[in-house]
Amino acid sequence: MIVKRKYCWLLVAGYCLVIAGCYSKRKNDKKIFHYNEQTGIASLDPAFAKNQSTMWPAHQLFNTLVETDDSLHIVPSLAKKWIISDDRLSFTFYLRDNVFFHDDEAFPNGKGRKMTAKDVEYSLSRIMDKKTASPGSWIFNRKVDSVHPFIAINDSTFQLRLLRPYNPILGILSMQYCSVVAREAVEKYGSDFRRHPVGTGPFQFVAWEEGQALILKKNENYFENDSAGNRLPYLDGIKVSFYDSKATEFLLFRQKQLDFINDIDASFKDEILTKRGTLRKAWEGKIELQANPYLNIEYLGILVDTTNALLKNSPMRLQKVRQAVNYGFDRRKMVLYLRNSLGTAAESGFVPMGLPSFDSSAVKGYHYDPSKSRQLLSEAGFKDGKALPPVKLLTIAIYAEMANFIARQLEEVGITVQVETVQKSLLLEMTSNSRALFFRGSWIADYPDAENYLSVFYSKNPAPPNYTRYNNARFDDLFERALIEENDSLRYKLYQQADQVMINDAPVVPLWYDKSVRLVQVNVTGFRPNGINLLELRKTHITDRIF
Repeated sequence: MIVKRKYCWLLVAGYCLVIAGCYSKRKNDKKIFHYNEQTGIASLDPAFAKNQSTMWPAHQLFNTLVETDDSLHIVPSLAKKWIISDDRLSFTFYLRDNVFFHDDEAFPNGKGRKMTAKDVEYSLSRIMDKKTASPGSWIFNRKVDSVHPFIAINDSTFQLRLLRPYNPILGILSMQYCSVVAREAVEKYGSDFRRHPVGTGPFQFVAWEEGQALILKKNENYFENDSAGNRLPYLDGIKVSFYDSKATEFLLFRQKQLDFINDIDASFKDEILTKRGTLRKAWEGKIELQANPYLNIEYLGILVDTTNALLKNSPMRLQKVRQAVNYGFDRRKMVLYLRNSLGTAAESGFVPMGLPSFDSSAVKGYHYDPSKSRQLLSEAGFKDGKALPPVKLLTIAIYAEMANFIARQLEEVGITVQVETVQKSLLLEMTSNSRALFFRGSWIADYPDAENYLSVFYSKNPAPPNYTRYNNARFDDLFERALIEENDSLRYKLYQQADQVMINDAPVVPLWYDKSVRLVQVNVTGFRPNGINLLELRKTHITDRIF
């Protein structure tokens, strides 16, 4: 095992030397896009692409049947077109005939073969296979036909069958979980497929030394061209580093060793941004700020499963206490001072701004009202906070300042919150196993439909995604009716009604509707933001730069 790790790292180091050698003071012969992943990458297997750090490389290495464009519309990818049956139970996809898997030892003579409908059938079935243990196994639960959900009709035709009409299915198929993989590679590498991915994407795996670097190179046989007929991608490769310090990441960006950084750490945001979220004059012309609406909501989750023994003595089991928390702090001030206006105070529902069904006049949430908060506490039997036991809020270190801000304001209305920071992995484990009573969370859209957000509260869903274990029959009824409603306007109204039911019950404390914030080097072009903050590099250019 030691020999294998050393060999892998030699590959990385060797390739990095090649990359470095390709740069000169006059001209860069090779265009390598550099970014840092502070949280590390858990797996390169798309069946485990459950968070942004794993979605980003999966999007470079693999393709899905359909994808979202910059405007969040569903557009073709591996499928060139599709037909929906009159009863809306069958989706027939007609595949491109020029898609090949990356060259790899898994194939005869190491030559990547053509992708067929059998590969799609295998890949989607693999997500549902309990032996895979994919965290995305829930995406098809109670949605697809229980006997023959995925069928390869012939090499170029694939059919998906549903149990009942389900409008968001195309959005689900755009998720990285639904990437198409080659059976030969999965079977050859077994559990090691997580670090030896074989896909059809614009970039191909070269080497990965965990904690050091991930190297991808251009897929010379990629099937897509730009509007002028030029083969994509334009870049020659990608290098991902894994520095766990945001300060180090920012220093490397200032030294132009990184092409962009995602999000701005609290320790240096005031150096770069005004409180209104614009670049300070000292940075104008030197870097580009990309601030774009982002389908992500930041929130505090509250476990509400009353059968759980942990809730027995918790005041958060009471609806009015949860509502008091929601009224007890100033979201707008928090976004202004702690986020430099990079976001919008979440004073409506859980469904964020940016989705067509969002309507702040239709879904009324919570705003800062300390008098209302105190009134609710009194009605719950805790006048002026007396006899109200302290509540522990679990968060990760980068959100500690935000958590402490909320705790200080809640203390003024009589709610004592003890902030405890834990490792991200521990927090995920605790929320997944219903061991966290009050916790910080976020929900990034997997696909651009309100159903993706409201599924977080559907009682028939496990954790994930239903981390609060919320269960309300009225909510479930509205949610289920929305899923089969063909008329968009009517479906949006059902979404809004369901959102309102849940918000009234307050199993969550919405904080802000997010914006993606990127600092980008000025010599990087064609690097466009999108509503789900997916790392899109197919049409990215890097002009000459001097090191």
